[in-house]
Amino acid sequence: MRSVRMSPVRYRAGKGVNGVRKRMWLWLAALCALPALAQTQTPWQRITQPVAGAPQAIGSYANGCIIGAQALPLTSENYQVMRSDQRRYFGHPTLLAFVARLGAEARAQRLGTLLIGDMAMPAGGRFNGGHASHQSGLDVDIWLQLPHARWTPQQLRQPVPQDLVAVGADRVIPSRWTPQVAELIRLAAQDPQVTRIFVNPAIKRQLCDTAGGDRAWLHKVRPWFAHRAHMHVRLRCPPGSAACEAQTPPPAGDGCGAELASWFQPPPPHSAPAKPQTPPPLPPACQALLTQLHG
Repeated sequence: MRSVRMSPVRYRAGKGVNGVRKRMWLWLAALCALPALAQTQTPWQRITQPVAGAPQAIGSYANGCIIGAQALPLTSENYQVMRSDQRRYFGHPTLLAFVARLGAEARAQRLGTLLIGDMAMPAGGRFNGGHASHQSGLDVDIWLQLPHARWTPQQLRQPVPQDLVAVGADRVIPSRWTPQVAELIRLAAQDPQVTRIFVNPAIKRQLCDTAGGDRAWLHKVRPWFAHRAHMHVRLRCPPGSAACEAQTPPPAGDGCGAELASWFQPPPPHSAPAKPQTPPPLPPACQALLTQLHG
């Protein structure tokens, strides 16, 4: 089973440094309860084509769906799509435009070719494993590898990630960190449609240490569990999506102080026991969509 990447939303157990540490251990406890849920295919995974209609992102990033999703073109000189057989390359048109825009910027600066991971399924909605977000067509995983040679079809079908952070480490692996990776993250963060970028805390630390005087973009780069080989980019709710639930903006500042430091503190002596997770009720529009499609 693929490694689980929990949603960077909805896990709030307080504010400030202590709240971050509590969220971390609640997330780890919840992770233990996921395998049983991951065995059954969700109704959303049985939807093979986008739902017709004007593009609308509905609900939250971790509890939503999308009408009028579009497929990211699988052929581009600026990016390549991995694991296309899984059909997780759908999104709101603003997400497709962002990928095209970032890919063109990376090519113009000769950073390399973008490697695109999971976006959303044809109608969005819940996965049975791997993600808790990526549901409303506004999230995309972009690997922090920038090959200059095009990957082969075999490499794209079975990609091998290159972790920039060792498991449990608090610093990036120097031999794998490049200025091109830092520039890619900066370019993504400076895009006006981007609201958050999730990376491993060690990657955030590296960016904080090397950003120099231009630090405004660091505000959007948020530390999160795992994310050692990719960045998870999240867009803001687009116009025309009245039922889209925006996420609270990140705290003011560059995020390089006490909050980041808290990610590297020793764990608390007693963590919360794992509890079975019950998915929240779907937004009414998403429930109506499932009823219409599946009866």
